[in-house]
Amino acid sequence: MGLARKGSIRRRSKVEVLERPQYGWIWKPLLVLLALYLVVTLALGVWWSRTPANFDVEQAVAEQRGSGTAARGAVTVAGLRTTLATLLDKPGGYLRNDVAPPGLWLDNMPAWEHGVLRQARGLVAAMPAMANGSTEAPESAATSLRGDGRDWLYPSTEHHLRQALDELDAYLMRFEESGSAGFGDGGQGLATWLSGVAEALDGLGGRLSASVGDKERLAELGVPAASLPESTPWYRVDNVFFEARGQAWALRHLLAAVRRDQADVLEAAGLSERWDALTVELERSQRRLWSPVVLNGSGFGIFANHSLVMASHVLRARDLVRELAEELPGPGEGMGDGGEPAETQAAESGSSESGALDGGVEEGAATRSSEG
Repeated sequence: MGLARKGSIRRRSKVEVLERPQYGWIWKPLLVLLALYLVVTLALGVWWSRTPANFDVEQAVAEQRGSGTAARGAVTVAGLRTTLATLLDKPGGYLRNDVAPPGLWLDNMPAWEHGVLRQARGLVAAMPAMANGSTEAPESAATSLRGDGRDWLYPSTEHHLRQALDELDAYLMRFEESGSAGFGDGGQGLATWLSGVAEALDGLGGRLSASVGDKERLAELGVPAASLPESTPWYRVDNVFFEARGQAWALRHLLAAVRRDQADVLEAAGLSERWDALTVELERSQRRLWSPVVLNGSGFGIFANHSLVMASHVLRARDLVRELAEELPGPGEGMGDGGEPAETQAAESGSSESGALDGGVEEGAATRSSEG
């Protein structure tokens, strides 16, 4: 009797298992897949967050237009194009508009991309003032780059970047054509571009300094705290820092390209050494960050303040840019044949021609007013 009863219970339990199966075992492979997914996205996030290596301007120009001579400005356009292409070609591509992990979780590299894009926009916007002849291509490229850097729906930011690259490619081909007009002689438009760069660096230095919430500490460091923006929230300190790194990275390469095109202008104005000093200052801002996070320490304490160190480089670079902008010819001015400002040469020419005439001083003044 007991054996029959046990057999009946056993058969009933088997039937219940078949009719109402238990699926608890399914969670085990799902947990394994989730763990693998997190490990892969973490590894990709670390890889994608690495700052791209510097590129050589000479090599970039050779790859884009080959050998041979080209009009003034070809190196600047090629350097700008390579800077923009880095945003698409680096590991992970353009991340600032990502809506899925791991790009969605990252903030340092998107901030770096924003800094690069800001400096590229500044140079593209200044190109029409530098160029001789048609400015349709740089103006179209500037229009393509004006959109929001977080656009992910069509047309996305990547689409706008590729449009700008196509416009710059077409513009670069015109520099290789015989008799094509490139950038103007005498460094026209350089002062305007550098003034915009100085303004951007000034605002960036203020935002970096604002990472220190204590105004008294800023006063001790000689920072005009009254003119600073509101204190940077702790969770955005690293974003501002990496945006500064991106701006400095892009500006370093753009300055190297411009120096190639305007070497004679800078040499004639005696600005080559200061231009090189500016490049060195920007290179120092790219030194390796050994800490896994951006620290916001104080004074001689245990922890450093990386934002203030970056601010010192940025503000020093701002001062050098302002000096260069003041020394270079402004809009409507240029460099004469001998490397001197056109106003000076016109004045000397007017004085020499009128020296043998009565009232030579008045005629020299008239010559200066008409030719300057």
